[in-house]
Amino acid sequence: MIALVPGYTTIGFVAPLLVVIGRLLQGFSAGVELGSVSVYLAEIATPGRKGFYVSWQSGSQQVAIMIAAVIGYALSRLLNAAEMDGWGWRIPFFIGCAIVPFLFYIRRSLEETPAFLRRRRQLTALEILREVARNWHIVMLGVLLVAMTTISFYAITVYTPTFGKSVLKLSSTDTLIVTFCVALSNLFWLPVMGALSDRIGRKPILLVFSGLTLATAYPVLLWLVAEPSFARMLIALLWLSFLYGSYNGAMVVALTEVVPAEARTAGFSLAYSLANALFGSATPLVSTWLIDLTSDKAALGLWMGFGGACGLIATLVIYRRRNAAGELPLR
Repeated sequence: MIALVPGYTTIGFVAPLLVVIGRLLQGFSAGVELGSVSVYLAEIATPGRKGFYVSWQSGSQQVAIMIAAVIGYALSRLLNAAEMDGWGWRIPFFIGCAIVPFLFYIRRSLEETPAFLRRRRQLTALEILREVARNWHIVMLGVLLVAMTTISFYAITVYTPTFGKSVLKLSSTDTLIVTFCVALSNLFWLPVMGALSDRIGRKPILLVFSGLTLATAYPVLLWLVAEPSFARMLIALLWLSFLYGSYNGAMVVALTEVVPAEARTAGFSLAYSLANALFGSATPLVSTWLIDLTSDKAALGLWMGFGGACGLIATLVIYRRRNAAGELPLR
């Protein structure tokens, strides 16, 4: 839909409307798939390696970011600004369409997990909705838990090219290289910290890295905007990548564990999608608004600090409740 949509001069306001609808459909699809993929990985994981297995859900997203950065860099070198605005922007969407047959192949070849097959009775859609409603407080806490992840992810990947070019006045090439390096860093830290959470527990990692984000995101960006340069941007974004990758490596598997099994996929997906809609996808808009409102180029750090606070509070509340209920060891 996005790749083939006619221009505004041809169909008027319907053109941007179709693009928005296409992006919404992409977002809804990704939000639901995150839940099912994460739960699937958790259920096929070998004993004691659930965190490592589940971390590759987020890890695959980093591969996508790196590919997108490479495509963006190649197009910026091959096409001028007029060509990019005229038709070049459609090329990445055509490339994205090429993955569709592969997706159908994967979906037809995957088997149900043993944990799913062992269930005596599969719940109906209405029963699942009732379970989600009954555990609404866990879903809302899950939204706060995910807020740290979605804000950080959008800030250090999706928003990086805009931030580097519009705010820091760096070249498109510099910002795309930084984006690629950040995704590579994320790809390293996610499975490392997922595996570490299998050994020391989810709670310590979630507390440490949400707290570090709250404490350091704004000072780091303040240091960056004081003397913007490619080197400073790379250092600052790699530090934020370390915080994001470490937190998310433990967070995704933790969310699969705290949502009740009867509605695990639906509850996980709802929490993740709401967090993405309320916090993550709003990051470019909120960041631009904060910078304009405060005239502070580092205001993005305030929004990231807010995400860290959400993750910190959610972790404390979730694990206190579950420890009090005897559902989870104190870890």
